Amino acid sequence: MDLTFRETLPSDVGELFSVRARTRENPISSEQLAELGITPEVIAGHFAGGRIKGWVCSHESDLVGFCNGDGETGEVLVLAVLPEYEGRGVGSNLLAHVVEWLRSVGLNSLWLAASPDAATRAHGFYRSFGWCPSGKIDENGDEILLLPGSQE
Repeated sequence: MDLTFRETLPSDVGELFSVRARTRENPISSEQLAELGITPEVIAGHFAGGRIKGWVCSHESDLVGFCNGDGETGEVLVLAVLPEYEGRGVGSNLLAHVVEWLRSVGLNSLWLAASPDAATRAHGFYRSFGWCPSGKIDENGDEILLLPGSQE
């Protein structure tokens, strides 16, 4: 399977929302994201301003996964992969690009929020790359994970 990885372009923003709504675990619709203040216009503004940077994976002409990071806070904001592309290295490749970028801008504290439920794919996925629980839970009930070498 021919997969292509590249930096996210402004023209990709709408498709990011489509992929996010179609993930197997924890899908979030555009409407739900808008209720949280997350809209294509807001995200495009953050990309344009350089605060958020991301990578996408495409197969043929279809976007099949993406990962975004926040260059001010060190947070991996989202990693989403369509179900039919799970287990093919898409998520690990996208995550590696975002982590590399966050480190390159001098951030020492890299973190993300993920479900504490051991039955979810995300639970084992992040831990397999060394992300460790910080002991904190966010307002959504998600566990805050830190990347080794990160400082709070």
